[in-house]
Amino acid sequence: MEGAGVRLKRVFGYNEVPLLDPFLLLDDFHSANPDDYIAGFPWHPHRGIETVTYMLHGKVKHEDSIGNRGVIQNGDVQWMTAGSGIIHSEMPQQENGLLWGFQLWVNLPASNKMMTPRYQEIEKNQIPEILLENDVRIRIISGEFNGTTGPVTDIVVDPIYLDVSIPPNSPFKHKVKSGYTAFVYVIEGGGFFDVEKSQFVGSEHLVIFTDGDEIAIQTDKEPVHFLLISGKPIGEPIAWYGPIVMNTEEELKTAFREYQNGSFLKYQGGSER
Repeated sequence: MEGAGVRLKRVFGYNEVPLLDPFLLLDDFHSANPDDYIAGFPWHPHRGIETVTYMLHGKVKHEDSIGNRGVIQNGDVQWMTAGSGIIHSEMPQQENGLLWGFQLWVNLPASNKMMTPRYQEIEKNQIPEILLENDVRIRIISGEFNGTTGPVTDIVVDPIYLDVSIPPNSPFKHKVKSGYTAFVYVIEGGGFFDVEKSQFVGSEHLVIFTDGDEIAIQTDKEPVHFLLISGKPIGEPIAWYGPIVMNTEEELKTAFREYQNGSFLKYQGGSER
């Protein structure tokens, strides 16, 4: 349970640090029962990270302290760089029906922890979709695939964020930069995620790849739908409590002290304070 009472699946989080560096957390919120999501995520702070929300179904309204407002829905993405500090809310804009999305937390290196906050809201029709010859379908949120680049750019950890659907009995390969962290979260269906096809992996499972330069995936009798995400590790100490991630305990204490005394926000309404 997170926020004001949202039931979700935490794919990975605090206990996995630094296994997936530069990624900190991935949540899968997925329910047709409004009791599981209606309370939402009222106003709360972030500092030192980026939050990435990707919706498959339903509607969520975003508001923040730098003046951004908008509703993201089926196929939309919100990439929010908290940097030096932002306060925001994420509230469902529906009282029934399926709400299904993902939130990824991306760490920022020490040199960018206190960068100017920013917000990128990407609508579904702005995300390029590629259909390969074997009917593999790829939505490119960030990074590049076969010469096509996603709309989310200029992110510090150089991420790739792909939404991939593979039909039955089909292969898929994708090059990843050597030394980068890479993982897959299986949304629906299943497949083999190693060259030897040694283990079938089904829905709502995480696959973490060892270092290399190419990912090879193969389906069998059923299709598979997954998120493929990679990024450049930061390799720095992590001090994490709740919605704030810094490098030292002293920086954490400073952040919460500033939040309590009203000096947390360094930028508000698009201007520096």
